[in-house]
Amino acid sequence: MDAVTGIDWNHNSFYHRFLVRQLPGNATRVLDVGCGTGAFAVVLAGHAERVDAIDRSPAMIEAAKQVVPANVTCVLGNILAQRFPPASYDAIVSISTLHHLPLDEVLPVLADALRPGGVLAAVALPRTDLPRELPIEFLAALAHRVLGGVFALLRTLGPGDWHAIDPTHAAMPVMLDPSLTTRQVREQVTALLPGARVRRRLLWRYSLVWHKPLDR
Repeated sequence: MDAVTGIDWNHNSFYHRFLVRQLPGNATRVLDVGCGTGAFAVVLAGHAERVDAIDRSPAMIEAAKQVVPANVTCVLGNILAQRFPPASYDAIVSISTLHHLPLDEVLPVLADALRPGGVLAAVALPRTDLPRELPIEFLAALAHRVLGGVFALLRTLGPGDWHAIDPTHAAMPVMLDPSLTTRQVREQVTALLPGARVRRRLLWRYSLVWHKPLDR
């Protein structure tokens, strides 16, 4: 729970809509990298014919298998060791996973698995870039508390989880001090994936969106 207000909520689920908006309209096959307990894979299942959800944690995969629909395949494996057929996915998405991985190793793997014209979209945690990001840190802390109060009220008034913390959330891996700032992520990503867009987001996240060129 939030130590100041007693209000906490799921920042990752807040970005589900953003990532869904990045999906191509004709997405047939989508890869969810670092699927955790499967919450986002369930969402993706409504936007693609087939979803592969991969995580290296046996506990996370077992939890995901309990909630995903039939068009989602849960895969236990390390994304860096996994071998995907080239150009096999229309979209590859990820929430709060890339900051656990070396970008120079994982991004080429994902780029190779993406079909030409496909989309790579991810949200992950950056190291805070101080003092440059002091204003956004202040806004994030304020938004966390204000939105947390609003979501808590909405949960009492009617249906919908309104970004409630999942009971399995405590089992998720946590990185309190990511190694790269958003600027450093942008430098690495644009060197590996020319044309990629990396932006600092509110609520302690950055976003990465890349459209694979048709001739790559």
